[in-house]
Amino acid sequence: MSATPEQVTPDQVAPATSRRTLLGQAAAVGVGGAVAALAVPAPAEAARYRPARYRGKRMLTRRGRLVLSRFSYGITPALAAQVRKQGGWQKWFDKQLTPDRINDSQMRRYDAWWPELSRGPEDLWVRSRNGGLRGSQVMLSYERWVLTRRMYTRRQLLEVMTEFWENHFNVPAIGNDHFVHRKAYGDAIRARALGSFEDLLGTVITHPAMLLYLDNAVSTAKAPNENLGRELLELHTVGRGNYGEDDVKSSARILTGWTCDIRGTWAPRYVAENHWRGPVRVMGFSDPNAAADGRELTRRYLGYLAHHPATAQRIARRLAVKFVRDNPPQALVDRLATVYLDNDTRIAPVLRALIASPEFADSTGAKVKDPGEDLVSTYRALRVRLLAPKSGSDAANQMLWQADNMGAMPFEWPAPDGQPIDNETWSNPSRLLGSMETHYALSGTWWPREGVRYRKHRAWVPTYPIRFDRLVDHLSQELLHRRSTAELLEACCAAVDVRPRERITRQHALVRYQMPRLLTTFLDSPYFLTR
Repeated sequence: MSATPEQVTPDQVAPATSRRTLLGQAAAVGVGGAVAALAVPAPAEAARYRPARYRGKRMLTRRGRLVLSRFSYGITPALAAQVRKQGGWQKWFDKQLTPDRINDSQMRRYDAWWPELSRGPEDLWVRSRNGGLRGSQVMLSYERWVLTRRMYTRRQLLEVMTEFWENHFNVPAIGNDHFVHRKAYGDAIRARALGSFEDLLGTVITHPAMLLYLDNAVSTAKAPNENLGRELLELHTVGRGNYGEDDVKSSARILTGWTCDIRGTWAPRYVAENHWRGPVRVMGFSDPNAAADGRELTRRYLGYLAHHPATAQRIARRLAVKFVRDNPPQALVDRLATVYLDNDTRIAPVLRALIASPEFADSTGAKVKDPGEDLVSTYRALRVRLLAPKSGSDAANQMLWQADNMGAMPFEWPAPDGQPIDNETWSNPSRLLGSMETHYALSGTWWPREGVRYRKHRAWVPTYPIRFDRLVDHLSQELLHRRSTAELLEACCAAVDVRPRERITRQHALVRYQMPRLLTTFLDSPYFLTR
């Protein structure tokens, strides 16, 4: 028996052949080159696919759309209205740089969804030893909590920068003992993500989660462990080519003594008798290191690294790669590095300089969303509401497997260098196909099915009847925060086999059972897949 429109499932509704061909071209060239797949119509077809205009809300400027696409997890009509109310994107950005001024109290409700994250390290350890709460479960709960924050927080820029630094100072949400401190580690970064790099560096390098992950917690004067001392130089500050093996040895010796009460209370500790004493030299930093307590030495050493010109270059380049383009001009990196040093390593002035740069203004569409950004922005664009989870099949838990299907779960990059921030890593056919599958499942309200509230398909149509080309423009404003184009209109017509000027009524097949195809066409477009 054939399915009625109300019974149609994703397996029963195959995209139109022309749309499949169109998106297959996008998969072949990768997400980063997907814009090439939206072929420009021939002159004879251009008039046929000339986009109409639906009168919606006032759109943000091109620069405003770019700023929000890079420093939020997706522009929604609500976020755009907030920006307009605050007086424009510049005032919004300035306010976001001081997150304490933004009331985000609604986020507390989500803390109760995963109560294990509020438990202390000793409690978590005891429960894991008793078999009542696995460390892996705590880590997965943290990943879900983070995705939820990205979806709903009003402090969008803060959350973007927290993710940036959690990847820069990577402590994977997988592994062994550090699970007892992983949530607190993320909170410590969030509290300093828009402050000074020197303060952030001092906090993360001596945090129990980092000490456990890179083995400094078991490093002693008799047997200094070089893992943290090396990554501090190679990944966190000056970068390769600026130090040698002797520098690594001294770096490791300086950090001896920092540990925690392993397999006890897990409380942070400094054990002076574990601190290596004697002269140390790391590049231009030297010290007799005669004191038994090396904490002040550590503070001065990390301050030296934070203010080093090579660190300024590394941080400036990493910010430019994340928020401008994969191959940022050296002139931009130099300017940002100068701002960083002139402002005592404070991050906010660097971000202001970055968005004011002509290189940033010319970078529209130059950055591809990674799987986490894609997933969160899809939930936001479709206005999906998570409900408090009551079982593992609820959306608040299932969304993590959607992220995995798209290519990466938050903070599960296993190496110390953290999840890549370049386009190439996330521009491949398998990633694109995973995104398409997830876009289609969410547009169809098929998966997840429990613990979630979707917008009704009929609600996407602003008025009845409406011409299809005007509906496409309306949806383009709603989902992409931009006017429709001839390319988008052509793709939408192909996806649902509707003519541009066809009238859409309440009983039209598009409204009854083809809306998932239409919504997915916007989400699969390069306009959505890039930032």
